[in-house]
Amino acid sequence: MNKVLCILGPTASGKTDLAMQLTKHLPCDLISVDSAMVYTGLDIGTAKPDAATLKAYPHALIDICDPAIPYSAAQFRQDALQSIEQTLARCRIPVLVGGSMLYHRVLQQGMAELPSANHTIRAELQKKAEVYGWEILHQDLQRIDPVAASRIHSNDSQRLLRALEVYEVSGKTLSAYWQEQDATLLPYKFINIGLQIERELLRERIAQRFNAMIKQGFVEEVRAFYVRDDMHAELPSMKSVGYQQVWQYLDGQLNHNEMVEHAINATRQFAKRQVTWLRRWPELQWIDACDPGRINYILKRGEWC
Repeated sequence: MNKVLCILGPTASGKTDLAMQLTKHLPCDLISVDSAMVYTGLDIGTAKPDAATLKAYPHALIDICDPAIPYSAAQFRQDALQSIEQTLARCRIPVLVGGSMLYHRVLQQGMAELPSANHTIRAELQKKAEVYGWEILHQDLQRIDPVAASRIHSNDSQRLLRALEVYEVSGKTLSAYWQEQDATLLPYKFINIGLQIERELLRERIAQRFNAMIKQGFVEEVRAFYVRDDMHAELPSMKSVGYQQVWQYLDGQLNHNEMVEHAINATRQFAKRQVTWLRRWPELQWIDACDPGRINYILKRGEWC
């Protein structure tokens, strides 16, 4: 059975660097699993490899969508499977690298056939959130679907809205759809490697990286989207962690210091949710993100011949 290597871990844990190192030792192609890097122009705030790095270490599924056009998990699954097949056809090893845990899950476990979006219901839920707050909507979901509520954070407005919308449209909970999801087995053996990093070190890295992003021109990057007529704050691209807070700063909702503080805190919360996902991941093999010999752990597995 063909092998597909997946490198998972929280943001700022060094996934991309490890994947690029692998290309020096194995005949592999890199496939990005990042819900923000798919968008063109989202460069600084996503820590996207620069043009020179991408030329030396090409990644599939980076810069494939305009940020004004929402990109879905279902679209990712389709694109990722196509990239995997193209890599295998060249007798190479697909290496999927990125921290979008939902994307990893829908790729490996399939997707439920959810009802289509209902913009009227979505607008009503959005208005309720604006009046009463997102925590109230999360409490609604807790009553309706405790399983989904345990997986969806009250700050994750996009997924929270979708979960409630699904129930309003169909009368069926999102977790019920998950149980019925496409369980068709893919003809691959997924080998999942998780990067483990000490909590305080990760928190420090996140703060240092965001401050570096500000110095690199992150605010101006977001400003280029802010002035576009086809862009708004509710687009998935602009709700990405960091981009949302800078947009709020440009909109006058936050001052500069508040923006930095909120963005760093949001990124840390995002990393915490990623770790929670990973702890539930079946057959995940943990390696120390800071171990200089971490590459050897993968190479010595002996499964790549």
